[in-house]
Amino acid sequence: MACSECRGDMSSLLTSRAADGTFTITLNRPDIHNAFDDQLIVELTQTLEAAGADHTVRVVVLTGAGKSFSAGADLNWMRRMATFTEEENYHDAMALGELMLTLNRLPKPTIARVNGPAYGGGVGLIACCDIAIAVSDAQFALTEVKLGLIPAVISPYVVAAIGEKKARRYFLTGERFGAAEAVSFGLLNATVAANELDQTVQKMIDLLLVAGPVAQTEAKDLIASVAHRPPTDSVVADTAERIAHIRISPEGQEGLAAFLDKRSPAWLKK
Repeated sequence: MACSECRGDMSSLLTSRAADGTFTITLNRPDIHNAFDDQLIVELTQTLEAAGADHTVRVVVLTGAGKSFSAGADLNWMRRMATFTEEENYHDAMALGELMLTLNRLPKPTIARVNGPAYGGGVGLIACCDIAIAVSDAQFALTEVKLGLIPAVISPYVVAAIGEKKARRYFLTGERFGAAEAVSFGLLNATVAANELDQTVQKMIDLLLVAGPVAQTEAKDLIASVAHRPPTDSVVADTAERIAHIRISPEGQEGLAAFLDKRSPAWLKK
């Protein structure tokens, strides 16, 4: 991926920006399998917030440096947390909660480029992304119970991704599962050989770039609004209001005009 701007100003993160609007965030702690601590959580949250607010960013890709995607919590961070009071642990957990919520609600399409194993909170990051593509030999686990803990903060996103019944097994056993299983669960969209990962991710980026950026933001908000809700009168009215609003929006008008005129919409000409 050719980058018009690359920087490594945050020790725990590397970021790169491609000319097509793809913004890649790389967890950069390969020596400890990209495990995260309180500093990385803050840096990643701030980086995601900035990307979400940047109108030149079209797609956000999250990946890891080295052989792992993310091993979850850093052991040194866990040692420090063990000495915290309950109130201190609450505030610490809320910072991770803010990260997961920020990624889950990011107003741009997000892709998890899963280059290797993901455990604990790393699985949470994948679950928060819109699309997840992994190498075929990647392994996953929610190992918190083996430490006498629970995957609490990531649970809303992981349960939404894999379903309650799968969560009942893997939250309680902490056992590993492979990439093929993760696809069948719904955590991943696809698995590929390691030498095909970048090509496959780029194909997905190309598909996302064809769509209207405002429409994608609105589509993500729509999904969050209607998920797990029956089609009541209020839900039907809300969806009607949403399509009526976007039809008369500048992007909606341009998209419809381009379709009828058999030309490319303006967002593809930038």
